[in-house]
Amino acid sequence: MIVFASRTGNVRSVVSKLGVESIEISEGLLLDESYLLITYTDGLGDVPEKVTRFLEQNKEFCKGVVVSGNSNFGHTVFGGAGEKIAATYDVPLVRKLDLRGYQADYDAIQMFYEMRVLG
Repeated sequence: MIVFASRTGNVRSVVSKLGVESIEISEGLLLDESYLLITYTDGLGDVPEKVTRFLEQNKEFCKGVVVSGNSNFGHTVFGGAGEKIAATYDVPLVRKLDLRGYQADYDAIQMFYEMRVLG
């Protein structure tokens, strides 16, 4: 399963192109199965609050994180939410997407998903 948070629609677009079972983060969402997290970056490299709250209750099933950001803000903060989640929860940072990403990104995400989440 893919669990995602989308503010501007970029992440939602990425998830729709992957064509796998997915659910958007909502308040109180609890899971009991493996998932890949896809999120946006807030502010200047921050993890969105709703994602932090979700992870506090669902961290044990997270197999990796994909993050969307905007490289125009500079590489020191680009995709910072993904780096922070990976370090805090000891999961792989699968990919940093510039906005909606590219086909090569989708292929890499799909490969990781099939091996580590479904595997």
